[in-house]
Amino acid sequence: MDCGEQASTMASQEFLLQMDEVIDVDEASPQNFFMRNAVIDAESTVLELGCGVSGIVGLALAPRIGSYLATDNMINIEGPKKHRSKTKTTPSSPSSHKASKLKFLALDWETDAVESLPALLAHEKDSKKPKVDVVLACDCIYNESLIRPFTRTCEDLCRLAGATPTNNPTICIIAQQLRSPDVFEAWLIAFMRSFRVWRVPYNLLSDGLKENSGYVVHVGILRSDLEI
Repeated sequence: MDCGEQASTMASQEFLLQMDEVIDVDEASPQNFFMRNAVIDAESTVLELGCGVSGIVGLALAPRIGSYLATDNMINIEGPKKHRSKTKTTPSSPSSHKASKLKFLALDWETDAVESLPALLAHEKDSKKPKVDVVLACDCIYNESLIRPFTRTCEDLCRLAGATPTNNPTICIIAQQLRSPDVFEAWLIAFMRSFRVWRVPYNLLSDGLKENSGYVVHVGILRSDLEI
């Protein structure tokens, strides 16, 4: 595992801890931000960009939602796919039902299109126009060359099935480790051209993601054509 993969896995583990708190704490807790505000619920379809070699976020979150599609490039996606194949259970077991909610797909931001995703999601929801409810990314932007393809992929995913910024929009949740101020600023400028962006206040995050932790979480909604 190279330094980039190791850092991405560590960030995924940190975000996993946050998501467990978000889901498991009492409903009135201020840390229960995404679930309490129905950004993610038991019916949600979540697509993760850059799930990494462990796929740890999907393994934790998939049992608690409607369906989870974990994506990364072909090399990284082989790890979690092999792990899942080794832990298969009988079709009638509760664990098998949970595992059926989690799928892995190779998706290269630079070379792959997202037009085929509705076909993969069609059976996930009782709808002729299935869409992704939440696009999730954890520590995916660590050099400037990734900014443009990442942002374009987020845009394309948010336009699936005719969703609009005012009609049941797809929500992007972007968690990042603050390594390079220049890279972060370049990403934020590029992302804000296409998305309305909010930083999740530190008081709504778990201790591992609060101020001075080196992490930030942003939420984005695609701008309308009139806003761009």
